[in-house]
Amino acid sequence: MAMGMDRATMTPQVPTIPPAPRSIQKGTPLKHLLGQETIKSLAQNIQYVDPDFSASRFCDSALAGLEPLTIMQRGLHIAKALREFLPGNYEDAVQVLMASLTPEKSETDDLGLAGFFYLPHSFFVSEYGQDEQHNTGNDPFETSMLALHALTTRFTSEFAIRTFLIKQQKRTLKTVDQWITDPNPHVRRLCSEGTRPRLPWGKRLPSFVADPRPTLPILESLKNDPSLYVRRSVANHLGDIAKDHSELVYATCERWLQDGASADLQWLIRHAVRYPAKQGDARARKIRAAAC
Repeated sequence: MAMGMDRATMTPQVPTIPPAPRSIQKGTPLKHLLGQETIKSLAQNIQYVDPDFSASRFCDSALAGLEPLTIMQRGLHIAKALREFLPGNYEDAVQVLMASLTPEKSETDDLGLAGFFYLPHSFFVSEYGQDEQHNTGNDPFETSMLALHALTTRFTSEFAIRTFLIKQQKRTLKTVDQWITDPNPHVRRLCSEGTRPRLPWGKRLPSFVADPRPTLPILESLKNDPSLYVRRSVANHLGDIAKDHSELVYATCERWLQDGASADLQWLIRHAVRYPAKQGDARARKIRAAAC
């Protein structure tokens, strides 16, 4: 049986994801984005590229115990089911997952919530992308980085990359440096968003909370990015740093202003210090006033 062919019709199949709203209505739990329909679609997409994949058994495993879990817990739960039914070799498993992806996105203004379909894929890489090195001596790092690059153009890899920053910081930052000039804004945003010290919903990066200086060159490179999507991430990253190292953020913003900030960069600066300014910090308010 040719890969990607329907057994009944023998016509080519294209991976798809269920439709999802742009936002969740009040009172509707976000976790419902990863429910029975999503799991069934995920299984079908994998079976399109790997006919030996046991879709029904995977669905049974993924649905078992799913109901009480939060959205992030569901992502991990489904990733564990994937680990059970995908090929045992990590690199082979990732190859199947990547082959099952829908086309990448380059636009940033119509994101919606459909991308949460790929949260289990993201957890699969973060949870198992370093195990093989420990267990067999193989080094799956490059495979994992390629997978994160591919996933962030469909959803985001900002949560998954944090495990690599914690365990292999130097190697991961070297890869991030190569992504800073990527033509896809989703990849460039990952460079800033994935390295945020205190990313909401993500693992905290203790070393960057203690010393954020390793991420400052990333922010310098992206502060004038043509995409607001990327620049907003830089501002939020600075906002994270300001919670622990406000003087460093203030000095950075003041230097950018002194160097002649564009209107876009002025917006970024105002956004970066908005919280301390609201709390009455005089220096933050002065910076915001200067960035107008």
